[in-house]
Amino acid sequence: MNAHSLSLEQTVYYALMTPTADIDQIVLKSSVAGLDFLPANRDLGTAETTLGAEIGGQQYLKRALTPLKEFYDVILIDCQPTMGQLTINALVASDEVIVPLQCEYFALHGFIELKGNLDKVKSFLNPDLKLIGILATMYDRKTLHNREVLSAILEKYPEDVFETIIAKTIRFPETTVVGEPITSYASSSGGAASYRRLARELIARGGAQ
Repeated sequence: MNAHSLSLEQTVYYALMTPTADIDQIVLKSSVAGLDFLPANRDLGTAETTLGAEIGGQQYLKRALTPLKEFYDVILIDCQPTMGQLTINALVASDEVIVPLQCEYFALHGFIELKGNLDKVKSFLNPDLKLIGILATMYDRKTLHNREVLSAILEKYPEDVFETIIAKTIRFPETTVVGEPITSYASSSGGAASYRRLARELIARGGAQ
């Protein structure tokens, strides 16, 4: 499906900005059994400005998603790495947070700032918000820089980092092209094994309950 061909009423932007929207009519089935999604297009980017000017704008996504909670075991919200109005909305609507952290210096530096913002959201907007883990990603053990950054992450946040590490592999870009999760596209690959390991570890930590 081409997201840009969707009408405004068929996207998460409409559900976000329209209190009377029927979000059930926006949910789409994916090719994976048991996995549905809310489509988005470029209109969502305009919400950054609009939400900041709205009274209670930080609560809009939570309001939109609430009717879906009784129908799904887990709702995943994928966020951009910047702390804008959309990310704040996602944090307010969430119970738990997983932070994917690329094994690069600037990503580590950015996480330090993000951690401060997570604490602010927890203090002022969502007291139940919990950081359930930091997921080291795009790791290449052959590079000294990646090894040093991973070591720094483990040293600074020993209790928060998942034992599972997602290594860099060509399989991940391929899955984007074919539109399949790696667990079905390349089920025997190291990347698929890593995400299965992560799922088990997440459940063991009490996440996604």
